[in-house]
Amino acid sequence: MREPSVSPTRRRVRPRGGLVPAALAALLIAAAVAVGAWLQFGERQALDEAYGAGSSAPDRIDVRASVQRVDAAGRELTLRVLVTPRGELAEAGGVSPTEDLTLQTSTSTRGDLSFEAHSRIATVDLPVALTGGSITDYPFDAYDAAIEFNAAQGGEPVPVRVTLTNGDALFTAGVDATEVRGTAVLDVTLGRSNSVLVFAVFMMVAMWALAVSVLIGAWFLVTRRKGLTWPALGWMAATLFALAAFRNTAPGTPPIGCLMDYVAFLWAETIVALCLVTSVVTGFKAERRSPGTE
Repeated sequence: MREPSVSPTRRRVRPRGGLVPAALAALLIAAAVAVGAWLQFGERQALDEAYGAGSSAPDRIDVRASVQRVDAAGRELTLRVLVTPRGELAEAGGVSPTEDLTLQTSTSTRGDLSFEAHSRIATVDLPVALTGGSITDYPFDAYDAAIEFNAAQGGEPVPVRVTLTNGDALFTAGVDATEVRGTAVLDVTLGRSNSVLVFAVFMMVAMWALAVSVLIGAWFLVTRRKGLTWPALGWMAATLFALAAFRNTAPGTPPIGCLMDYVAFLWAETIVALCLVTSVVTGFKAERRSPGTE
């Protein structure tokens, strides 16, 4: 007896179950991209921000200073300085001073700057000592720097105007700019940028995740008496060395012994190494007990 045929118009079209997960995945990706773009825009705005201190007189010395590089291990920053005379103090539109110019700096800066009259002024890199903080607190370390400028031309004090910017993307700068008796004073606080903090925290989480993964794999091999399972042992050994290479990619190349090491890296290396050794020892014993099995 032939079964009754079902009309095509009466067939129900079942919704595809993969559309909802795909839509959720697309929304999550879009949200992640939007958050990343917003964070990058905020850091870009911070790098473009300029801090000023000093006089606004028409006849003055303009000093444009930019933080080029922060060496936390060496406890100093490199400050690139461009000096430009203005008004009656300048020749050729600010290219050279009319008289000998001396730019005095703070005690944390190595040496004052001198420029001869009628000579072209070029940019100068100044090392500035950092105070406070310690690189062993990486990635939550912070430092202070005191930057001061005053000027004298022809042996007489002249007004000075300082503009400071930050060009090191690995650090954020907070500046308190004031003027004290003709001296432009900038108290700078430097901390790790948001991108460095996010990546360093991700590294610590990833290290613990890899260590826990190896621990679970070793527990399975030991409790099931799997013997010497070479692919698993090779994965554990590769993880042991990969963690060290991964740790060395930390932005700013922190030395061994920083906070990140004691929170995650050293523990992860210890766990992976113990799991590898335990798996080899128990696997060797299991192989000796059953030499005829593969």
